[in-house]
Amino acid sequence: MPRPPSSSTPGRAGERVLAWAFLLPSLVVFALFLGYPLYRTLYLSAHGNDLFGAPSQYVGLRHYTDLLTSAAFARTLTTTALFVLLTVLPGVLGALLLVLLLESRIRGVRLLRSAFALPFAFSVASASVVFGVFYNPATGVLNGLLSRLGAGPVDWLTDARWALPSVAAATIWMNLGYNVLVLSAGLGSITPEITEAARLDGASGWRLARSVTVPLLGPHLFFLVVVSTINALQSFGQINILTQGGPDGASRTLVYSVYEKAFAYGSSDFGTASAQAVVLLLVVLACTAVQFGVVERKVHYT
Repeated sequence: MPRPPSSSTPGRAGERVLAWAFLLPSLVVFALFLGYPLYRTLYLSAHGNDLFGAPSQYVGLRHYTDLLTSAAFARTLTTTALFVLLTVLPGVLGALLLVLLLESRIRGVRLLRSAFALPFAFSVASASVVFGVFYNPATGVLNGLLSRLGAGPVDWLTDARWALPSVAAATIWMNLGYNVLVLSAGLGSITPEITEAARLDGASGWRLARSVTVPLLGPHLFFLVVVSTINALQSFGQINILTQGGPDGASRTLVYSVYEKAFAYGSSDFGTASAQAVVLLLVVLACTAVQFGVVERKVHYT
C-alpha cells in the first residue's frame, strides 16, 4: 500500500512557497503601515525629545506616569467617554427607529430612504462646515428657530455646557446614513416567512418589531455598536473644525489631545503624544474586548 506523501516532498514545499508568495504583499503592507508606526510610537513614548521633536534621552515610563497623575488627562478621558456615550447609542438607536418607521407602507418611502442615507455621502469636513453655519450664534438656523419660539440665543460652540453635545449631534448626523444603510440591508435579509408567521400569531406594529425584527437585527446592531465606538474614539475632524477642543477643553477628546501635543500651535512633544496614542490604542482594544465578551453573547445569529 503506497504511503501518503510527506510534508517534505517537493510538491508540498512548492505549495508553501506559493502560499508565502501570495501572503508577502499583505505582510509588507502590514509591516510598513501598521507594524513600523506602532513600533515608532512605542519608541517615542519611551524617549524625551528636543525642541524640534527629535527623540533624545530614554525616559522609560515617565510619560505614562505623568499622564496617570495628570488632572487634565483625567478630564480628557472623561470627555472622551462622554462623547462616546453621546454618539454611539443615540446614533444606532436613532437609525434603528428610522429603519423601522421606513418599513411602514407610506407614500414616498423610497425617497425617504434615500434622504436618510444621504449623510453617508458627506465628508467630515463638509458636514462640519454645514453644522458650523447651523450653530452660528448670530445667523444660525437653530438660534433663528429658538427666537421664533421666544427663547434666547445659545452659544452652541463657545459655551462649555453645549460644545460637546453640539459636536456629538453633528457626529450622529454624519454616521446616520451608514447606520441606516447597514440596518436596511439587515432588514432585507430577514426571511419573509418569519414575519408572516409572527403576524399570523397576532404580532403587529411595535410588538412585531420588539419580539421579531430587532432580535433578528442583533448581528447588525452589534456590528454598528462596535464600529461606532471605534469611530467615536477616533473622531477628530469635526472637533477640530467646530470647537478646536474648546472652550477651555470642554470638547477635548483623547485624539484631539494627541494632536495638540504633537502638532498644534507649534508643539512637538512627540513623547507625550505617543504615550497618549498608546493609551488610546489600549482603550480601543479594551472597549472592543468588552463588547465581544459581553454584548456578543446576547446576539442571536440565524
